[in-house]
Amino acid sequence: MAYHHIALATRDMEATHTFYTEAMGFELVKAVVAPTENAGGWAKHLFYDTGGDGLIAFWDLHDEVIGDFDPAISTGAGLPPWVNHVAFHSELDGLDEHRERWLGQGVDYMEIDHGFCVSIYAMDPNGILVEWCADTRALDETDRRDALDLLRDPAPALETPPVPTFHRAPRPVPAH
Repeated sequence: MAYHHIALATRDMEATHTFYTEAMGFELVKAVVAPTENAGGWAKHLFYDTGGDGLIAFWDLHDEVIGDFDPAISTGAGLPPWVNHVAFHSELDGLDEHRERWLGQGVDYMEIDHGFCVSIYAMDPNGILVEWCADTRALDETDRRDALDLLRDPAPALETPPVPTFHRAPRPVPAH
């Protein structure tokens, strides 16, 4: 069963909105504003259509009791940035459009061929790693059997990690 939405917090709603509408190409489709449980506190819950069967939502929190927080879902928890991330489906022939959109918006990205899929990754303004992922082959019974074997193996053989390719967006030349 597909998910309806994933909700994340942001410290900068304007930068988040710009990234998800301009760099990701998503549309803001719904906003809900409600009080929080603390007197005088309130929050906006903003929903973006991802172009698939789900939404991504962001909390714009205005509540003094909540205090300062790090919205990065990995580094905020003391993990490397690649651990917790949000991956969006893309067709293989759609990756070029995503690459061009990111570069056109000044977003650096990394690309990895995982063997069964190709992924491009960028950081959003909240320090959350986002991914466009395109399958390059269907997963089969061998993949399922290997996955179960690896799940149960207390000392699995390590694979050679794929080599990432980094792409830097053009930077404006400073005026002298």
